[in-house]
Amino acid sequence: MKTMNYAIIRCICALVIGVLLVVWPEAAIVYLVVTIGVLFLVPGLFSVFGYLVRGRRNEAMFPVIGLGSLLFGVWLMVMPAFFVSSLMYVLGAVLVLAGISQIVNLSAARTWTVVPAAFFVVPVLVLTAGIVVLFNPFTAATVPFLVLGVSSIVYGVSDLINILRFRQKKEPVMPEIEDVVPIEEIKD
Repeated sequence: MKTMNYAIIRCICALVIGVLLVVWPEAAIVYLVVTIGVLFLVPGLFSVFGYLVRGRRNEAMFPVIGLGSLLFGVWLMVMPAFFVSSLMYVLGAVLVLAGISQIVNLSAARTWTVVPAAFFVVPVLVLTAGIVVLFNPFTAATVPFLVLGVSSIVYGVSDLINILRFRQKKEPVMPEIEDVVPIEEIKD
């Protein structure tokens, strides 16, 4: 019975997380960047405080990397929207350059071989995706969270239906001791 209760709690958590991601995908992006900031901040704090507590006695070098991690973590936590938009602009530029590069390479290949028009579909889609990201970076950043949210909702609902539909109503039957064949009899 406890196992079924845990499974139902798991389904409810998946549903709640899915709904939150679908309703507020922009907030999910910001919280993800803040979480990454915390992951940079904590080791940096340990490194710098460790140096301050014991470093001067051991004549250890100042932890420059730890300080950088600490400062970068604070920056991510204070300005998460800046990093989301910057990252999306970089991703958009990379997609545009990748699409253009593939189109140029396929066009160059036409000089010595036949390149079917279908080969140009993917590079054009990559180029289009890059342009969309460049002109609308924040919306493009929310799409993965929407997909994750919808997937989480579907998982939670389907698992909850499976649990309720296929739950066991009685304890499974265990074989009696006299029904078990001794190993000696099997060998003979």
